[in-house]
Amino acid sequence: MTNFTDRVRNSGLSFYLSVKGIVLANRRIKVFSGRSNPLLSNCIFESLEIKKGEIEIVDFSDGETSVQIQENVRGADVFAIQSLCHPGNANLIEMLIMLDAFRRSSAERITAVIPYFAYARQDRKVQPRVPITAKLVANLLTAAGADRIITIDLHAGQIQGFFDIPVDHLYAAPVMINYFLRKDLDDPVIVSPDAGGVERARAYAKRLNAGLGIIDKRRERANESEVMRIIGDVKGRDVVIVDDIVDTAGTLTQAATALVEKGASRVYACCTHSVLSGPASDRIEDSVLEELVTTDTIPLPEKLKDSGKVKILTIGELLAEAITRIHEDSSVSSLFI
Repeated sequence: MTNFTDRVRNSGLSFYLSVKGIVLANRRIKVFSGRSNPLLSNCIFESLEIKKGEIEIVDFSDGETSVQIQENVRGADVFAIQSLCHPGNANLIEMLIMLDAFRRSSAERITAVIPYFAYARQDRKVQPRVPITAKLVANLLTAAGADRIITIDLHAGQIQGFFDIPVDHLYAAPVMINYFLRKDLDDPVIVSPDAGGVERARAYAKRLNAGLGIIDKRRERANESEVMRIIGDVKGRDVVIVDDIVDTAGTLTQAATALVEKGASRVYACCTHSVLSGPASDRIEDSVLEELVTTDTIPLPEKLKDSGKVKILTIGELLAEAITRIHEDSSVSSLFI
């Protein structure tokens, strides 16, 4: 009895499948960028050594956004870069409109490259009658046409489960750790600013062969916190506070002060996403921090662009490598460090 494979081989379907495989393997790559973070986008294009996709994005007088793709993307492997940073709502809408434009232009596959994923801190119900906005954003991106997501350091890793499409969740840790390995730290201690970040701090401590500490704090109201006590030995040692997001910098600067009061020699901080809203810039400038090390997932506020206390590390090469591997259908697991 002829099996299914033989029947396929003896039919025209085998020729169709082989031709389709060749087409998919040789599909064109097209990379486009929104307006949220041009410096990071340019770094990605330089690393990829390809031409930036031609797209026109304008705002009408009433605030509506218009997008027009100015080149053929039919059958192409499209990557759309947009960080959902301030103004978050406007940048999110811009990304959704871009995705819809690519879908309606018959792109073969659309990957949304989102270095900073907005609303990630609204990932669960902490009070009655509140939304889970991170899930809503995931639904919007999928409905708009995204076939895949690339992002960096989600506030909660389980947000990946909010998507019904593949998510490549990359980490800035290798970039940060390489930087601190080159610094002359004296008997370093990696400190988590809260209990939720202990796993992240432990990973840094292991790679840097450093001690581990935790700051126990009580949050009285939104965007405000009070440092209560420090768990771990920091006296006479260099300390690195590790976090994923720094928003108003209240927790960070209070933690740095508490660590110095406990005898820490020097206090550094690192974060992936420097939101730095409200009084954050002034707080960092006036703090006891030696340096805040961050990435370029979010553009730095004007006040801090010339600051000697802030060091920017690019994740453009990391994202470019992920884009290349996904386009070539090769493994990206080695990037998940």
